[in-house]
Amino acid sequence: MSEKKPDRRTLKTRKAICDAFAELLTKKELHKITVQEISDKADVNRVTFYNHYLDVYDLYDKIEADVLVELGLLILRLDDIRSDEFFSCLIGYIDENKSIFKMMFSSNGTNKLREKFSKLMEGLFRKIICEKKNTDISDNRIEYLSCYRTQGCIAIIEKWVAGGLSEPKEFIIKTVSELDDNTEKLILN
Repeated sequence: MSEKKPDRRTLKTRKAICDAFAELLTKKELHKITVQEISDKADVNRVTFYNHYLDVYDLYDKIEADVLVELGLLILRLDDIRSDEFFSCLIGYIDENKSIFKMMFSSNGTNKLREKFSKLMEGLFRKIICEKKNTDISDNRIEYLSCYRTQGCIAIIEKWVAGGLSEPKEFIIKTVSELDDNTEKLILN
């Protein structure tokens, strides 16, 4: 039996709940957030919350899983497109999901999502470099350089998000693309 695709109203309700939760997580620690607070902020009934999620932790896990799938699909595209195109897509995705990324980089979060995002990017950067250099994936130098490349990109994104996404997207795309291109040139030489 196939699953029924959620209607627009259900999607809108889930988004409101996720956005409310993400905003609360930028102000409070995860274990201090209640279902009632989320429901009030999202302007939904507690029963509505429970129709979609078991509890606050289930909500966090589902947000994390959804974001990681979407980021994973986006990151896989890096192999096929230029750096600036990839970062344009990534920065666009972050801009469309501001509340989730504010949550990801918040000091109140668990950092699990940030760590998994970092591992996704690092793994892909490593794979791409190994293919371009025709090197074994277990090469320690490539591992360290891929870590450096990833953390540089994430640091720029984190600074942008922490600053309220006030800089224009084009500026961030150009900055992170140039950093990434120059880092890749360094690695390949």
